[in-house]
Amino acid sequence: MSNQGVNRTRRRLIVATSVVGGAGVLAAAWPFIASMNPSQRAKAAGAPVEVDISKIEPGSYATVEWRGKPVWVIYRTKEMLELLDKHDDRLSDPKSESSIQPEYCKNHRAIKDQYMVVIGICTHLGCSPSPKLKPVSDNETGPDWPGGFYCPCHGSRFDLAARVFKGSPAPTNMVVPPHRYVTDTRILIGEDTKGA
Repeated sequence: MSNQGVNRTRRRLIVATSVVGGAGVLAAAWPFIASMNPSQRAKAAGAPVEVDISKIEPGSYATVEWRGKPVWVIYRTKEMLELLDKHDDRLSDPKSESSIQPEYCKNHRAIKDQYMVVIGICTHLGCSPSPKLKPVSDNETGPDWPGGFYCPCHGSRFDLAARVFKGSPAPTNMVVPPHRYVTDTRILIGEDTKGA
């Protein structure tokens, strides 16, 4: 009878000691475990960016930063879109087969044709091209310029779908990041319906 009382007391002490010991180990290890998580600054730098596209004028663009890179949202007019299919023979990858973009952006490299989202970095050496959206030829862009982007560092030229022209140093079209429409006037860059 007395042995059973001792065993119960001993068991309770063992359980209580184990619980307190486990909590102590967890409390001691928590700072180490927490230090392995990315900082708030790192999380913010990689977080999706929401853009209000209602303020972008037709034929112009807005720049936002996502993951430390410039991302352009270009409002392509009907006239700009009509020019896109007229110079496929001048492009290195007109169908964007070897370029980086979400599958849902392969056609004119946009979900909705009028709004194109592209990372504003040349695929040659990472320079930032200059938007030259109007079809005005000059010494840099050459004759028959349909509008697009010109990299002044090494002379790469891209059309209004950020597809690279033949003869440019850039090997592929500019990168289209994952994105999705939150509403008709707001785009979330860095996340699509499947997540980024």
